[in-house]
Amino acid sequence: MKNDFIGSPSPAPEAADAALRRTWIAVAAAILGVFMSILDIQITNASLKEIFGSLSATQDEGSWMSTAYLAAEVTVIPLTTFFMTVFGLRNYMLANSVLFVIFSTLCGFAWNLESMIVFRMLQGLAGGGLIPMAMTLLLTRLPAEKRTTGLAWMMLSTTLAPAFGPTIGGILTGLYGWPSIFFINWVPGILMVLGLSYGLDRGVRKPEILRQADWLAIATMGTGLVSLIIFLEEGNTRDWFDSRFVQFFFVSAVVNLSLWIFLMLSRKNPFVNLGLFGRRNFGVSSIVGATTGMALYGSTFLLPLFLAQIAGYNSRQIGLVIMWMGLPQLVMMPIAAKFSKVYDNRIICSLGLLLFAMSSFMNTGMTADTMHDQLLASQILRGLGQPMIVLTLSNFATVRMEMHNMSSASSLFNMSRILGGAVGTAILATLLTLREKYHSVRLGESVSAFSDGVLARIDLLSSVLSRDDADAAGTGSQALAAISNIVRRESFVMAYNDCFFVLSVVLIASVAVLWLSDRVVPGVGK
Repeated sequence: MKNDFIGSPSPAPEAADAALRRTWIAVAAAILGVFMSILDIQITNASLKEIFGSLSATQDEGSWMSTAYLAAEVTVIPLTTFFMTVFGLRNYMLANSVLFVIFSTLCGFAWNLESMIVFRMLQGLAGGGLIPMAMTLLLTRLPAEKRTTGLAWMMLSTTLAPAFGPTIGGILTGLYGWPSIFFINWVPGILMVLGLSYGLDRGVRKPEILRQADWLAIATMGTGLVSLIIFLEEGNTRDWFDSRFVQFFFVSAVVNLSLWIFLMLSRKNPFVNLGLFGRRNFGVSSIVGATTGMALYGSTFLLPLFLAQIAGYNSRQIGLVIMWMGLPQLVMMPIAAKFSKVYDNRIICSLGLLLFAMSSFMNTGMTADTMHDQLLASQILRGLGQPMIVLTLSNFATVRMEMHNMSSASSLFNMSRILGGAVGTAILATLLTLREKYHSVRLGESVSAFSDGVLARIDLLSSVLSRDDADAAGTGSQALAAISNIVRRESFVMAYNDCFFVLSVVLIASVAVLWLSDRVVPGVGK
């Protein structure tokens, strides 16, 4: 009897270990969902030529594929807390996981551009909720001493996905065709559903909240965010405010988002607490997170475009270059997680921002002859810096945050980063267009058809192009056209360099903003 009595307390630690193990499985499944959701923003980038050709769409028409996905994803993120309360965390995560896989599959079976846009929008609605739900899950279910590790793995997924998206998309498209980039979601999708089903207990549902919901605020938020994304994504191709289409969505974004902010700040129990932006650490982390999102999504927008347009790379070759931005993160993230528990996170984040800025500055010297081996150093440096940034920013956003505000903090932090990426990409696309025109004019002033150097080059090219005296007259115009193409190519190269310079300046400026925050060292509770 004595031995039985002494041994009886032992099941309690075993039960605690089993519960923690189940929680980790659920967290791992949720992080896999984050990776899938962000991956699908970028995975089509290296395969657009094949998709557009199959769907008989132009590049301008096809841009609505990414616009629909991004608009849906950004809109659903702030509503995640509300839906989790209504349906329960487990039910909502499982439903989104299943729907994400279903809509991904339908994207692969799209028969025209319109069907693809609809399926991409539905995919974004399901995928957007996976991001803040994963962060809420690990912040509320993991023990305090394990949260930094959980955040490290989640932040790794948010930076690896943009890096590996073009790589995976390019390789799959080359081997199996573009529909395979959507069908690949089946394997991680099934694993995610199994992990969440096993790791999460059934929660309490509160469907009665639907009747009490602030539908006016929800409507203004949804309309405002969708209008903002359409304004940003379509502005450059439609010459911004010269287009009534763009003007309409700009006005809609300003009016609806202003009304939403007013409603949220005036409500006693808003569905998302915008007041968190007024807190020093959370506000700073959101601002720097937005600029980092601009740099992260902007660099993965510019570099593949440069490689395709200037170097003539195919989707697989582009993917193999971008891949080198992701590999160093696998090594750096555990190191950053360990150091963030001991040292002031402002120092670690500043170092990451400077590495990222340095890598962008290294891309300001690109030429038309720049190839993959000359880009590896900057890609590796960027990969080393990103984990140090995203992990510490998540610590700034969540350390000392009350448990009841964790869901709002998760939604707003992730929304800021993704919106920063959308704004940054729109700015860089416009800057690329404007700087190309500027450099083209300046180079055109130097490359005159009457200058001795140009005349000598025309004679040289004409002699190469000429096959016999009969076509000698036409070779002069061909030579002049060839020189004009070279001027335009060099103009674009200089414009790409200018864009990377802007990214480096923005990242350096972010260091100054970062130091407006308080000292944070999660491991010692400061």
